[in-house]
Amino acid sequence: MANTATRGTALVTGASSGIGAVYADRLAKRGYDLVVVARDATRLAALADRLVAETGVTVEPLRADLNVQADLAAVERRLRDDASIALLVNNAGVAALTPVIQTDVERLDAMVRLNVVAATRLAAVAGSAFAARGAGSIINIASVVALAPELLNGVYSASKAYVLALTQAMSHELASSGVRLQAVLPGVTATEIWERAGHGLENLPAEMVMGVDEMVDAALAGFDQGELVTIPALPDLGQWETLEAARKALGPNLSRNHAADRYRSGLTVAA
Repeated sequence: MANTATRGTALVTGASSGIGAVYADRLAKRGYDLVVVARDATRLAALADRLVAETGVTVEPLRADLNVQADLAAVERRLRDDASIALLVNNAGVAALTPVIQTDVERLDAMVRLNVVAATRLAAVAGSAFAARGAGSIINIASVVALAPELLNGVYSASKAYVLALTQAMSHELASSGVRLQAVLPGVTATEIWERAGHGLENLPAEMVMGVDEMVDAALAGFDQGELVTIPALPDLGQWETLEAARKALGPNLSRNHAADRYRSGLTVAA
Protein backbone atom coordinates (compact mmCIF):
# COMPACT_ATOMS: atom_id res chain seq x y z
CA MET A 1 0.00 0.00 0.00
CA ALA A 2 1.47 3.34 -1.04
CA ASN A 3 2.21 6.07 1.48
CA THR A 4 0.67 9.43 0.67
CA ALA A 5 3.23 11.48 2.60
CA THR A 6 6.85 11.05 3.60
CA ARG A 7 8.50 11.77 6.95
CA GLY A 8 11.74 12.62 5.19
CA THR A 9 14.53 10.27 4.22
CA ALA A 10 16.28 7.76 6.46
CA LEU A 11 19.78 6.62 5.55
CA VAL A 12 20.46 3.12 6.85
CA THR A 13 23.94 1.55 6.74
CA GLY A 14 24.49 -2.19 6.73
CA ALA A 15 21.04 -2.45 5.18
CA SER A 16 21.39 -5.53 2.99
CA SER A 17 20.56 -8.02 5.76
CA GLY A 18 19.90 -8.47 9.45
CA ILE A 19 19.28 -5.48 11.69
CA GLY A 20 19.77 -2.92 8.92
CA ALA A 21 17.31 -4.62 6.57
CA VAL A 22 14.64 -4.78 9.28
CA TYR A 23 15.19 -1.10 10.14
CA ALA A 24 14.73 -0.28 6.46
CA ASP A 25 11.50 -2.29 6.38
CA ARG A 26 10.09 -0.70 9.53
CA LEU A 27 11.05 2.84 8.55
CA ALA A 28 9.55 2.45 5.08
CA LYS A 29 6.30 1.31 6.72
CA ARG A 30 6.46 4.40 8.95
CA GLY A 31 6.55 6.58 5.83
CA TYR A 32 10.24 7.35 5.44
CA ASP A 33 11.88 7.41 2.04
CA LEU A 34 15.14 5.49 2.22
CA VAL A 35 18.76 5.49 1.18
CA VAL A 36 19.99 1.96 1.91
CA VAL A 37 23.74 1.46 2.12
CA ALA A 38 25.74 -1.77 2.03
CA ARG A 39 28.40 -3.62 0.06
CA ASP A 40 26.05 -6.17 -1.53
CA ALA A 41 24.44 -4.42 -4.49
CA THR A 42 22.28 -7.42 -5.42
CA ARG A 43 20.71 -7.68 -1.97
CA LEU A 44 20.24 -3.92 -1.78
CA ALA A 45 18.41 -3.88 -5.10
CA ALA A 46 16.13 -6.74 -4.01
CA LEU A 47 15.37 -4.96 -0.73
CA ALA A 48 14.62 -1.71 -2.54
CA ASP A 49 12.30 -3.41 -5.02
CA ARG A 50 10.36 -5.16 -2.27
CA LEU A 51 9.95 -2.06 -0.11
CA VAL A 52 8.85 0.11 -3.04
CA ALA A 53 6.26 -2.51 -4.01
CA GLU A 54 5.00 -2.94 -0.44
CA THR A 55 5.02 0.66 0.78
CA GLY A 56 5.27 3.03 -2.17
CA VAL A 57 8.13 5.02 -0.64
CA THR A 58 11.24 5.94 -2.60
CA VAL A 59 14.14 3.60 -1.89
CA GLU A 60 17.60 4.33 -3.30
CA PRO A 61 20.26 1.63 -3.06
CA LEU A 62 23.71 3.12 -2.45
CA ARG A 63 26.41 0.50 -2.79
CA ALA A 64 29.35 1.38 -0.51
CA ASP A 65 32.05 -0.39 1.45
CA LEU A 66 32.53 1.86 4.48
CA ASN A 67 36.08 0.58 4.94
CA VAL A 68 36.96 2.10 1.55
CA GLN A 69 37.73 5.79 1.92
CA ALA A 70 36.11 6.89 -1.35
CA ASP A 71 32.91 4.98 -0.59
CA LEU A 72 32.72 6.36 2.95
CA ALA A 73 33.27 9.88 1.61
CA ALA A 74 30.36 9.41 -0.82
CA VAL A 75 28.01 8.51 2.04
CA GLU A 76 29.28 11.47 4.06
CA ARG A 77 28.56 13.78 1.12
CA ARG A 78 25.04 12.44 0.88
CA LEU A 79 24.43 13.11 4.58
CA ARG A 80 25.93 16.57 4.28
CA ASP A 81 24.23 17.70 1.09
CA ASP A 82 20.80 16.00 1.01
CA ALA A 83 18.49 18.20 3.07
CA SER A 84 15.72 15.59 2.90
CA ILE A 85 17.64 13.21 5.19
CA ALA A 86 16.06 13.32 8.65
CA LEU A 87 17.40 10.12 10.20
CA LEU A 88 20.69 8.18 10.18
CA VAL A 89 20.68 4.56 11.31
CA ASN A 90 24.38 3.96 11.94
CA ASN A 91 24.24 0.17 11.85
CA ALA A 92 27.09 -1.22 9.72
CA GLY A 93 29.50 -3.24 11.80
CA VAL A 94 31.46 -6.45 12.13
CA ALA A 95 32.21 -8.72 15.07
CA ALA A 96 34.99 -11.03 16.22
CA LEU A 97 34.54 -13.73 18.84
CA THR A 98 38.05 -15.08 19.37
CA PRO A 99 40.24 -13.50 22.08
CA VAL A 100 42.20 -10.45 20.99
CA ILE A 101 45.58 -12.20 21.00
CA GLN A 102 44.17 -15.03 18.86
CA THR A 103 42.68 -12.69 16.24
CA ASP A 104 44.59 -11.49 13.20
CA VAL A 105 45.56 -7.87 13.74
CA GLU A 106 44.45 -6.92 10.23
CA ARG A 107 40.97 -8.16 11.10
CA LEU A 108 41.05 -6.14 14.32
CA ASP A 109 42.15 -3.08 12.37
CA ALA A 110 39.31 -3.50 9.86
CA MET A 111 36.83 -3.89 12.72
CA VAL A 112 37.99 -0.65 14.35
CA ARG A 113 37.83 1.20 11.04
CA LEU A 114 34.24 0.09 10.44
CA ASN A 115 32.79 0.01 13.97
CA VAL A 116 34.58 3.12 15.23
CA VAL A 117 36.05 5.28 12.46
CA ALA A 118 33.25 4.97 9.90
CA ALA A 119 30.55 5.19 12.56
CA THR A 120 32.19 8.31 14.00
CA ARG A 121 32.54 10.06 10.69
CA LEU A 122 28.94 9.40 9.69
CA ALA A 123 27.58 10.46 13.10
CA ALA A 124 29.69 13.63 13.08
CA VAL A 125 28.68 14.61 9.55
CA ALA A 126 25.02 13.83 10.18
CA GLY A 127 25.05 15.65 13.50
CA SER A 128 26.55 18.75 11.92
CA ALA A 129 24.08 18.72 9.01
CA PHE A 130 21.07 18.08 11.24
CA ALA A 131 22.11 20.79 13.71
CA ALA A 132 22.36 23.30 10.87
CA ARG A 133 18.82 22.34 9.81
CA GLY A 134 17.53 22.36 13.41
CA ALA A 135 16.18 18.82 13.28
CA GLY A 136 17.20 15.21 12.71
CA SER A 137 17.88 11.95 14.52
CA ILE A 138 20.82 9.55 14.77
CA ILE A 139 20.39 5.94 15.88
CA ASN A 140 23.72 4.28 16.67
CA ILE A 141 23.71 0.48 16.98
CA ALA A 142 26.02 -0.56 19.81
CA SER A 143 25.79 -3.81 21.84
CA VAL A 144 25.30 -5.01 25.40
CA VAL A 145 29.01 -5.88 25.42
CA ALA A 146 29.56 -2.15 25.81
CA LEU A 147 28.50 -2.86 29.41
CA ALA A 148 30.00 -6.36 29.68
CA PRO A 149 33.33 -6.24 27.82
CA GLU A 150 34.54 -9.58 29.18
CA LEU A 151 31.88 -11.51 27.23
CA LEU A 152 33.35 -11.26 23.72
CA ASN A 153 36.46 -10.18 21.83
CA GLY A 154 37.93 -7.18 23.63
CA VAL A 155 38.30 -5.00 20.55
CA TYR A 156 34.71 -5.65 19.49
CA SER A 157 33.47 -4.89 23.01
CA ALA A 158 35.61 -1.74 23.14
CA SER A 159 34.27 -0.59 19.77
CA LYS A 160 30.71 -0.88 21.04
CA ALA A 161 31.56 0.88 24.32
CA TYR A 162 32.93 3.66 22.11
CA VAL A 163 29.64 3.87 20.20
CA LEU A 164 27.73 4.15 23.49
CA ALA A 165 30.03 6.87 24.81
CA LEU A 166 29.93 8.74 21.50
CA THR A 167 26.13 8.73 21.57
CA GLN A 168 25.96 9.98 25.14
CA ALA A 169 28.52 12.70 24.50
CA MET A 170 26.92 13.89 21.25
CA SER A 171 23.50 13.96 22.89
CA HIS A 172 24.95 16.31 25.50
CA GLU A 173 26.72 18.44 22.89
CA LEU A 174 23.63 18.72 20.68
CA ALA A 175 21.05 19.09 23.46
CA SER A 176 19.79 22.48 22.28
CA SER A 177 20.13 21.85 18.55
CA GLY A 178 16.96 19.90 17.77
CA VAL A 179 19.00 16.75 17.06
CA ARG A 180 18.02 13.51 18.82
CA LEU A 181 20.32 10.56 19.47
CA GLN A 182 19.73 6.99 20.54
CA ALA A 183 22.15 4.17 21.28
CA VAL A 184 20.69 0.68 20.87
CA LEU A 185 22.38 -2.12 22.83
CA PRO A 186 21.16 -5.47 21.49
CA GLY A 187 22.07 -8.73 23.10
CA VAL A 188 22.59 -11.78 20.91
CA THR A 189 20.42 -11.23 17.84
CA ALA A 190 19.65 -13.81 15.17
CA THR A 191 21.60 -12.31 12.27
CA GLU A 192 24.36 -13.41 9.90
CA ILE A 193 27.02 -11.59 11.93
CA TRP A 194 27.50 -14.72 14.06
CA GLU A 195 28.15 -16.97 11.08
CA ARG A 196 30.55 -14.39 9.64
CA ALA A 197 32.37 -14.33 12.96
CA GLY A 198 32.70 -18.12 12.86
CA HIS A 199 30.27 -19.02 15.65
CA GLY A 200 26.82 -20.23 14.63
CA LEU A 201 23.79 -19.40 16.75
CA GLU A 202 23.19 -23.09 17.33
CA ASN A 203 26.14 -22.97 19.74
CA LEU A 204 24.36 -20.49 22.03
CA PRO A 205 21.55 -21.08 24.54
CA ALA A 206 18.24 -20.37 22.83
CA GLU A 207 17.09 -18.19 25.74
CA MET A 208 19.88 -15.72 24.91
CA VAL A 209 18.95 -15.21 21.26
CA MET A 210 16.37 -12.60 20.21
CA GLY A 211 14.80 -12.53 16.78
CA VAL A 212 15.92 -9.58 14.69
CA ASP A 213 12.37 -8.35 14.03
CA GLU A 214 11.58 -8.26 17.75
CA MET A 215 14.87 -6.52 18.52
CA VAL A 216 14.31 -3.73 15.98
CA ASP A 217 10.67 -3.28 16.97
CA ALA A 218 11.73 -2.93 20.62
CA ALA A 219 14.48 -0.48 19.68
CA LEU A 220 12.03 1.67 17.74
CA ALA A 221 9.61 1.56 20.67
CA GLY A 222 12.45 2.92 22.82
CA PHE A 223 13.10 5.59 20.21
CA ASP A 224 9.41 6.56 20.26
CA GLN A 225 9.59 6.81 24.06
CA GLY A 226 12.50 9.24 23.81
CA GLU A 227 15.15 6.94 25.29
CA LEU A 228 18.78 7.90 24.84
CA VAL A 229 19.90 4.32 25.55
CA THR A 230 17.70 1.35 24.68
CA ILE A 231 18.54 -2.18 25.85
CA PRO A 232 15.82 -4.30 24.20
CA ALA A 233 16.29 -7.39 26.40
CA LEU A 234 16.56 -5.63 29.78
CA PRO A 235 13.45 -6.47 31.86
CA ASP A 236 14.05 -3.88 34.60
CA LEU A 237 14.79 -0.39 33.29
CA GLY A 238 15.63 0.58 36.85
CA GLN A 239 18.88 -1.40 36.64
CA TRP A 240 20.10 0.82 33.81
CA GLU A 241 18.91 3.94 35.60
CA THR A 242 20.77 2.88 38.75
CA LEU A 243 23.96 2.29 36.75
CA GLU A 244 23.67 5.69 35.09
CA ALA A 245 23.01 7.42 38.41
CA ALA A 246 26.09 5.75 39.92
CA ARG A 247 28.21 6.82 36.93
CA LYS A 248 27.06 10.42 37.20
CA ALA A 249 27.66 10.42 40.95
CA LEU A 250 31.34 9.73 40.24
CA GLY A 251 31.60 12.99 38.31
CA PRO A 252 32.60 15.45 41.06
CA ASN A 253 35.34 13.10 42.27
CA LEU A 254 36.95 12.06 39.00
CA SER A 255 39.26 15.07 38.73
CA ARG A 256 40.63 16.66 41.94
CA ASN A 257 43.72 18.58 42.93
CA HIS A 258 45.13 15.77 45.12
CA ALA A 259 45.38 12.00 44.92
CA ALA A 260 42.94 9.95 46.96
CA ASP A 261 44.09 9.13 50.48
CA ARG A 262 44.62 5.45 49.65
CA TYR A 263 47.37 6.45 47.21
CA ARG A 264 49.06 9.08 49.37
CA SER A 265 51.25 6.99 51.65
CA GLY A 266 54.85 7.58 50.65
CA LEU A 267 53.98 10.53 48.41
CA THR A 268 56.07 13.64 48.65
CA VAL A 269 53.49 16.41 48.90
CA ALA A 270 54.53 20.02 48.40
CA ALA A 271 54.07 22.15 51.49
